[in-house]
Amino acid sequence: MNNDSPQYPRGSNKGLHPRNLHRKGYDFAALCTAHPPLTDHLICTAYGNTSINYADPAAVKHLNTALLIGSYGIRQWDIPQGFLCPPIPGRVDYIHYVADLLKADHPTKKTFALLDVGTGANGIYSLLASQVYGWTCTASDIDPLALSNVTTILVNNPTLETKVTLRLQTQRSKMFAGIILPNEYYDVTVCNPPFHASLEEALKGSQRKNKNLTANRQSSTNTKASTLNFGGQQAELWCKGGESKFIRMMIKESLLFAHQCQWFTTLVSKADNLAPAKKLLCKQKAAEIKEIAMHQGNKITRILAWRYR
Repeated sequence: MNNDSPQYPRGSNKGLHPRNLHRKGYDFAALCTAHPPLTDHLICTAYGNTSINYADPAAVKHLNTALLIGSYGIRQWDIPQGFLCPPIPGRVDYIHYVADLLKADHPTKKTFALLDVGTGANGIYSLLASQVYGWTCTASDIDPLALSNVTTILVNNPTLETKVTLRLQTQRSKMFAGIILPNEYYDVTVCNPPFHASLEEALKGSQRKNKNLTANRQSSTNTKASTLNFGGQQAELWCKGGESKFIRMMIKESLLFAHQCQWFTTLVSKADNLAPAKKLLCKQKAAEIKEIAMHQGNKITRILAWRYR
């Protein structure tokens, strides 16, 4: 969760959404033109392709910055040290699939209202939804520092500043209460839940991922350094009970706002969490439940979507 996925080879779609600009991989020459600091992080792979070291947080951050500038016109995007650096192809895939969900109900409607639950310091879902589709977005988070950083990004992108509203969630156990105001209506909510159940689990997961990324590329000394340097604050990476409990809490609370939102959605990284989530939704008499698989490289992430009317 904390770093971008390895490069999708040019000429291969790797299962990304048909409208995803990154289906054919990355044009590193164009990306370096958009964001010159990326040049210092380019490497040549064993297959002779240009890439970056995905175990290097600085390289990943510069790649994402270049993608946001070159592909989406989002400038001066930055995140404080230690916060989650999002993989842009996967994040925009989520937005594209949500757009399909909404367009199926309203094929002629142009603008939708999106609520981004737990936007983090990167604000990525609201930024992409506003820039790609022109939607109005509300982005919430429990961390004032995260929202302060997104505010800076918005100030540096005036066209987005009028489309994105930021709200601080003061109740750590709530997702919608205090954020969805009386008489407000949203077409869809999006969320990337904390994946791990504890800090120890998050550290082990990050170390395991970085070990896989560096196994054939770096010395053992560099590998050790990278495994201890992962992106993501507590609220972004872990919560008590992990992804399963977080999603259960979200589903239970969503019923209270059934008349103020058309579609509720969340990413589900662990396939084992889908069945209990669907069982709970059936118990709450959801009118419709959808599971959407997103293929990103060799990884499959699922969107769980539900509505009550």
